[in-house]
This record gives sequence, structure tokens and C-alpha cells, in this order.
Amino acid sequence: MDERIERMKQVALQGNIDGFYNLIREDVKLLEHIDELPFVDTPLHIATSAGHITFSTEMIGLKPSFARKLNPDGFSPIHIALQKKNIEMVHRLLQLDRDLVRVKGRERITPLHYVVAAGDLDLLEKFLLVCPHSIEDVSIRNETALHIALIHNNLEAFRFLVGWLEDNRFKNASSYERKFLNWKDEKGDTVLHIAVSQNQTQAVRHLLAWGFDGINIKNLEGKTAWDISQRRDNREIRVMLDKARALKASPTLTANLYEYYLRPPKFRWAEYIRKKCARELMTLSNERRNALLVIVALVVTVTYQAVLSPPGGVWQDDQCNTIAPGKARSTNHLGSNEIQFNTTADQHKEGSSDYQTQCSTTAAHKAGRAILLTTTTFQTFLVFNSVTFVISSTILALLVPFGCITILTYFLGKKDLRFHKKEEAGNLSSVPN
Repeated sequence: MDERIERMKQVALQGNIDGFYNLIREDVKLLEHIDELPFVDTPLHIATSAGHITFSTEMIGLKPSFARKLNPDGFSPIHIALQKKNIEMVHRLLQLDRDLVRVKGRERITPLHYVVAAGDLDLLEKFLLVCPHSIEDVSIRNETALHIALIHNNLEAFRFLVGWLEDNRFKNASSYERKFLNWKDEKGDTVLHIAVSQNQTQAVRHLLAWGFDGINIKNLEGKTAWDISQRRDNREIRVMLDKARALKASPTLTANLYEYYLRPPKFRWAEYIRKKCARELMTLSNERRNALLVIVALVVTVTYQAVLSPPGGVWQDDQCNTIAPGKARSTNHLGSNEIQFNTTADQHKEGSSDYQTQCSTTAAHKAGRAILLTTTTFQTFLVFNSVTFVISSTILALLVPFGCITILTYFLGKKDLRFHKKEEAGNLSSVPN
């Protein structure tokens, strides 16, 4: 068996597909025997290292599990391709399985972490394009790709990642942005802590320019970014932090996680409605969303049409009653609809005669106004119709399938602000898969 495995390694090193199948004829379970070993240089590892793209493609087609298996050094085939700078091989492997971006190698370093550390922006863009959820992966030190970029002093990779988090549109994108910019490593340091501690002025400026809101988060030493800046000789960073209202560590910055749950409800009905709405929105399926869209769109249409064509109709013309000079005015007044005006011409002399012209006109109604506008019933209808239109339009905007519903979910489901910030600051004892 060992002799056949050694021969298989030689075949893979040469990229000899015919020689490979000759060995398979001798032992059809040869690949299964290799796959049973927990750490091994598979034929795919060897072919990838040697740069044999065709042989590697054949091998991954026959045994896909080889693409995720680690060799004794703790590397998968795609890790080896990156180390060898064989970009064509990397692209081919991703073409066959895009989730290889998330394969965790030695120290749980993924291919995404590797290209971030190397500062390869082309591959970084490619990896995030084919597998955006790879941003979730962290190393054994609980470091995200953002942490790794700063640790390796790769400012361009860091700026790329921050911009990508701000601009991406995939599912849960809004929560990812806040979550990973405030993520803590094993020492409790966020990316801002690291940028300040390493005097990376451009990184700090870039974070604050994007509206970074975790500026006063503490690390495990109880230090904020402002506290760290006081031990560094970098006045520019201190000025930026001061303008962003950074604070030194104090007990008031920390709220216990249990404080929110110990509070008595302030408004029971408001709490009940908030809880029910938040839970419903979080579990809203596409079918129910579509049904709600149809109903809400119908309500918006009806309420809008009610304004264009109100009950009782609208006046089609202006109606005026003209009163000759010297005659008594009509006593038929129309309340707020009455408009009166008098025009008096200057006295003129025409020959030996003087004359004065006076016109008084009372407007009974004006074109385009609702006939029932002055009635209490119609005014009540108009108020309720307008409120219904505004609420329905808002719900319609939130239900459109572009993630806008998360806005309402956030406001309905958010908790006490201090608790919310503490929950993020304490992130995350759990490590994403």
C-alpha cells in the first residue's frame, strides 16, 4: 500500500493522468485509502504545488474532499497555490468550488486572510465576489480580515475591506458592517485599538471618515482608543479622536449585559407591540412579504384615489354673484369660502359729468375644491385617509426586497442604547464558522 501511495505521489508530481489511471487499475480504492488519513499530502496537494492545473482539475473532480484536506503542515491545496503565487491555479480551484475561500488551514487562516496579509487586492476582490460570507471567518486569535490587514500594515487592503463593508448589498450586510468594524480579537482590541496602537494615522482617519461608532469600546485591559493614544507620540491621531468625541475609560462607559433584562417595563402595551412586530418581521417569509406588498399597494392606491376623487365630487367652475352699485348685498354667506372684494375707480371727468364705478363680488365656490370640504364628516375622513396613506406608503417602502425592512426591524427591535453598545463591545464570545 505504501509503495502504491509513493508511486501516486510521483504520478501527481509529474502531472501524469495516464499513469494515475494505471495505478487506479491496480487498486480502485487507492484514493479512499489516502482520504482516510487525517493529514496527508494528497495527489491534489502535490499537483497543485507542482503547478499541474489539468491534473489538479481531474483530481478534484474525482475526489472533491481532497480540496479541503490539510497536509501535515496544515495547508490545503488552495493555500499551497497562494504560497506558490500560482494565480491561474487559484482561479481554477475557485471555479470548481467557490467555498474554498473559507477553508481553514493552519491557525484557522483562510485564503481570504492570506491575500489580505499579502496585500493582493485583485484576489481580495475576487474572493469577496465569489464568497462574500468569507468575511465572517476569524483566526485562532479571533482576528478578522480587518485585524490581519492592520497587523501586517497593509493599509490598502484595510481600506478596501472597510469600503466593501460599507458598500456591499448581500443579505445581512447592514449588520455585518457594524459587527465586524467593532469586532474584538482575543485581547479585546477592535481595529481602532490596533490602528491607534500601531500609529496608523491613515487607518484611523479612514475609519472615522466612514462614521465608525465604536470609538469608546474598551479592550480587555479596560482601555479605550483614547487611552491608548495617550501612550503614543502621535498628536494627529489624538486630534482626530478628540474631534470624534473619544473618551477615556471610565465605569460609565460599561453597562452590564443583564441590566436590560432587570428593568421594569415602562410602557407595557408599547413593549408588547414592539416585541410582536420585531418577531414577525424577523421571521417574515418571501411569500408573506409578497402578499403584504399586494395588500399595502392596494391601500395606497385607494387612499390616493380618494383624494383625487373625493366623496361628493369637486366643483367644476368658479361661481360668483355680482352686485350692482347701490344695491344691497346678498346675505347668503358661505363661511370660509366667501371671498369679497370691492374695486373703486378714480373719479374721472368726461365733459361736465363725473362718475364712479363700484363692483362687489362674492365667490360661492372655486373650481377644483371638494364640494363637501366644509363639512365635519368630510374633514374627519380627510384626516384618517391622509394618515392611512402615509402609514401604508411607509410600510410599502420597508417591504420592498432591498433590505429596507431591516430599518423597521432595527427600530422596533432595538434595546436600550447603552445595552446595545455594550452587547457589541462585548462581542462575541462565539466564533463564526
